[in-house]
Amino acid sequence: MVLKQVIVSDCEAFLDQNRLKKLVAQAAVSYVLSKISVHSIIGIGTGSTTDFFIDELANHRDKFYGAIASSNASATKLAALGIQVIDLNSTSDVEVYVDGADEINPLLQLIKGGGAALTREKIVAAVAREFVCIADVSKWVDELGKFPLPIEVIPMARSHVARELLKLGGDPVWRQGVTTDNGNYIIDIHGLWPIKTDGSLETCINQITGVVTNGLFSHRTADLVFLGTEEGVTTHKPDSNLDGRSS
Repeated sequence: MVLKQVIVSDCEAFLDQNRLKKLVAQAAVSYVLSKISVHSIIGIGTGSTTDFFIDELANHRDKFYGAIASSNASATKLAALGIQVIDLNSTSDVEVYVDGADEINPLLQLIKGGGAALTREKIVAAVAREFVCIADVSKWVDELGKFPLPIEVIPMARSHVARELLKLGGDPVWRQGVTTDNGNYIIDIHGLWPIKTDGSLETCINQITGVVTNGLFSHRTADLVFLGTEEGVTTHKPDSNLDGRSS
């Protein structure tokens, strides 16, 4: 009986979280439609919340030109729903980029990469005029770092990078069995909480030879966040009063 109760509880929590993800996806689609024209290109991220966004966006595929995908999985889903997928090398004009996150702080700095698409996500975010993050409220935190920070690394440099990451005080763990769309490995760093908000950690990790990039978005933050909560969808912009705060 206890086991049955646990299974039912977990199922209810999963369904509730999906409900919040769908609500926030709908809100994001409404916002994006107010920003675009039939000539616009939209950046699309990766993950479960983004999947809901893609499903909703497909109902309006005649209202924009096409989409840039941050992963092969998203590209496949977009194409299957009749949305034209565009190579980023063929354009420099991305109106808005919509993606999820694993953690979000009040400065709208993020940890991303739970789905191992962090490098392409950073590239699309860098090109886009506006970066809109969508998530359920569980992703909102006061300080980043309880979620392990993903690092994409060149395979031959995996051990070297792990040794260098140890020097930063974290616990690097190779995400075995995972290869990114770029053919690289992922190392997750545990134990970095709380991460300073000054951007120094993101810069430091990226300077390690063999690192492609890391999943900390402290320099290119989100411009806008839609959070799905039990009270509805809330909208957040960066809290400038916290700028420069360090933990």
